[in-house]
Amino acid sequence: MKDIAPAVAERHRKKMQKRKEVQDAEVAGKTIEKGLLIVNTGPGKGKSTAAFGLALRMLGHGRRVGVVQFIKGARHTGEKEALAAFGDRVEWHAMGEGFTWDTQDLARDIAAAERAWGKACALMADPSFGLVILDELNIALRYDYLDLDAVVAALKARRPGLHVAVTGRNAKPALVEAADLVTEMGAVKHHFAAGVKAQAGVEF
Repeated sequence: MKDIAPAVAERHRKKMQKRKEVQDAEVAGKTIEKGLLIVNTGPGKGKSTAAFGLALRMLGHGRRVGVVQFIKGARHTGEKEALAAFGDRVEWHAMGEGFTWDTQDLARDIAAAERAWGKACALMADPSFGLVILDELNIALRYDYLDLDAVVAALKARRPGLHVAVTGRNAKPALVEAADLVTEMGAVKHHFAAGVKAQAGVEF
């Protein structure tokens, strides 16, 4: 380790002391506790991954987690297998049948989305859940498989302590407006562009 002059160390200590005072005051001013509507969107990778990281955090605090996957469903994923280790503390419903270019059947896609939304409403109404993840709901809304106004109204009317995380590209403005936290993940660089295929443990 390099030597640090006493004067430099003292300046750093005073600077960090002032910084801590500011941070402590800011934290002390935050007094509201409520269930959050969280939206992970944008063209970059990691929207669902972030939601499942949140699931682990919730589980670490002894809360139950519900997952409803819109669109997705045909492929087994590592996160589903890993979270299965938590037993009935995680309830997982993969209710999609693939992307619209896979099914090529609009009526079937709409029916699958409606079934998934019905399950989502049931989980949100169950007081045993602390977090409900609605994975790729944004895609179902983008393609008008579900009524946007009805979905947003239901999410806004959720019980006070429930956290809901919604994932998928192209979040609708009405959902963004209703959300408490919105993260847009940018696409700076992606290995697909270099011809790298989807790999177990990274994409699924």
